[in-house]
Amino acid sequence: MNHSFDRYAGIVFCAVGIAFVIGSTSISTSAYGSNVGANIFPLFLGAFLSLMSIRLIYETFRRQQKQQNREKLDYKRFGIIFTAAVLYALFLEDIGFVISTFLFLMIGFQTMQRGRIWISVVISACFSYGVYYLYVNVLDGTLPGFPSWLVLF
Repeated sequence: MNHSFDRYAGIVFCAVGIAFVIGSTSISTSAYGSNVGANIFPLFLGAFLSLMSIRLIYETFRRQQKQQNREKLDYKRFGIIFTAAVLYALFLEDIGFVISTFLFLMIGFQTMQRGRIWISVVISACFSYGVYYLYVNVLDGTLPGFPSWLVLF
């Protein structure tokens, strides 16, 4: 673990999180057909990112770097997850939130740790449908549902 990189990354991500929180205040508080406005997700995600970044910064100061190890960067895993994130953003509207989130999580879980596929399937399915249900039915928000060609079958 490179503590100086973690410290600088934490500072950058904290600034990004604060920018999200500040930027979300200028977004409309209500959306057409939704009781939850478009500003809710950026506000909470920015706050969460800032809090996690502060935690990371705190951890880097708390731990003394005992040895100078050079870790080999894993470009293959980074490339797979980055590609999956780009494809997730591109196909979110076309295949819907639940399916695209499920596929993204499955790719991410299997990239980080091979095996235990059934646990990955259960966690991915429960998380993607749970977030969809919570946001759409409980909070009365709108997310891309299931694609129309899937509903026909």
